[in-house]
Amino acid sequence: MCGIIGYIGPQQAYPILLNGLKRLEYRGYDSAGVAVIDGALKVEKKAGKVVDLELKIQSATPIGNIGIGHTRWATHGAPNDVNAHPHTDEKGEIALIHNGIIENYATIKKTLESEGYTFRTETDTEVLVQLIRALYDKLGDLEDAFRLALKQVVGTYGVAMISTLDPGRIFVARNGSPLALGIGDGEFIVASDASAIVQYTRQVVYLTDGMMAVLERDKYTTKTIDNVVVNGQVEEISFDTEELEKGGYEHFMIKEIFEQPDTIRNAMRGRLQLDESTVRLGGLSSVADQLRDARRIIIVACGTSWHSALVGEYMFEQLANIPTEVEYASEFRYRDPIIFKDDVVIAISQSGETADTLAALREAKRRGATTIGIVNVVGSTIARETDAGVYAHAGPEIGVASTKAFTSQLTVLALMTVKLARMRRMGAAEGAQVINALIDLPEKVAATLASAEQVKKIAHEFAEARNFLYLGRGYNFPVALEGALKLKEISYIHAEGYPAAEMKHGPIALIDRNMPVLFIAPEGDIYEKVISNIQEVRARSGRVIAIATEGDTQMESLAEHVIYVPRALPFLSPILNVLPLQLLAYYIAVERGCNVDQPRNLAKSVTVE
Repeated sequence: MCGIIGYIGPQQAYPILLNGLKRLEYRGYDSAGVAVIDGALKVEKKAGKVVDLELKIQSATPIGNIGIGHTRWATHGAPNDVNAHPHTDEKGEIALIHNGIIENYATIKKTLESEGYTFRTETDTEVLVQLIRALYDKLGDLEDAFRLALKQVVGTYGVAMISTLDPGRIFVARNGSPLALGIGDGEFIVASDASAIVQYTRQVVYLTDGMMAVLERDKYTTKTIDNVVVNGQVEEISFDTEELEKGGYEHFMIKEIFEQPDTIRNAMRGRLQLDESTVRLGGLSSVADQLRDARRIIIVACGTSWHSALVGEYMFEQLANIPTEVEYASEFRYRDPIIFKDDVVIAISQSGETADTLAALREAKRRGATTIGIVNVVGSTIARETDAGVYAHAGPEIGVASTKAFTSQLTVLALMTVKLARMRRMGAAEGAQVINALIDLPEKVAATLASAEQVKKIAHEFAEARNFLYLGRGYNFPVALEGALKLKEISYIHAEGYPAAEMKHGPIALIDRNMPVLFIAPEGDIYEKVISNIQEVRARSGRVIAIATEGDTQMESLAEHVIYVPRALPFLSPILNVLPLQLLAYYIAVERGCNVDQPRNLAKSVTVE
């Protein structure tokens, strides 16, 4: 979750580190710090945002051609100046930054204290750097000390280290927390993700678990922490720096909301086969037979990706007739799940690094299931470890609250559904109808986003509400969950999502004239049922906001506000219906003066448990 950046080469390190930290700040923004070597080891760190660090040291810019930087999402220890990274050994000769959790840090710390080492912070990271120091004091070789320390720790880590004891090298390693090595022209950059690298080079090596690298000014080596040399595969970054900029928008989140016609189109590009009324997904060709013959599909995910998985469950069962279960990845890994050899387990993760989802995936593989990944980040761990997969192609998503990645995930799930349905039960005529509906989808997304000004006015009216209730049925029950999550994440208003029929089994007790209730009520088989639920809210003076299908004149007399979306096939309707909910959350958060792109206590990629 934290952001790591490191540089070695002919340029001044500090400007590159600072720029990298700004690119990585969406991964954590409790504190930030840098360490640079210029004869001595210079460490500067500050609680707060990267800009606070920049202001602190603007009059004393660190000088040197080798350095590391870190932006933190706190796990062990409060977010303050002392606990900020980098951490140093007690002699101030080794500086280390760390993303992850060292689970056995307390045991190691107790041993080191008994040997006379002292500690200044509450963090597990200081324990790691002091362990490296202790091993160096015994061995006299910093690389061996670094490697052997990592063999002793239990937990997850992405680490980078510099030291005046070996001032011409950066030591990095990963186990569960992503690290990418950028290979430039006579320089190297290491970072938590490629967004901090692409400005300088497109050539990267993604480290795998148990892998370390030693970077020097003119070369690099990669090996395992067991000291076995391995050759990392050089890959090319697939996006441009322009995609990392706001492009004239006030926030990344609103930019990414309005990118969705393009990102959905990108998710489908080259995959629709109208002449055969089907979908081509090359990433699944190696497991096509397992998918067709699957006894059951299990989808594991967290957060917003879990909501997309719930929509996928409806898609797979109703159109492809495959029994499907959706599991919280964080629960799946610990409950001794029953998995059969002919099950297919799909892991969904925007980053491809989500710790719980990755662990659930590995458990499924261990038990013999076929595994598939739906991820957005090329080269991510889940993409590499699954048997097959499909990229969402949403491009970099910087806003912490996911928007375009969610609809791209839904688009990929829709494509997979059509592929499976055509293999199992769907005829060519129905397949052609569905393909044409997918072709029309980006234009309908653009038309839905044209309601932004109306949504903005609604947001102004309800910005001071203390609670919201989101209700939907069928395919749109998960959309209600996602809408409530978005509002909670960025505006800090309490919101809950429910199946509309469940309202009278408890939540109806909360409804009064101060309770906004948002119904997702598209036309369809259960439309009349939702109308009945709306009447129940109106009878108790609840304030109704409705998402309805264009041409639905009845809804005007039932709801205080109606936001219309174009008509769509039921299984595609969540992609349209979620858009006004994203806009509503965004505009309410702006009205309330919240930090939309960096909501409190959250980080983009959850790479720790």
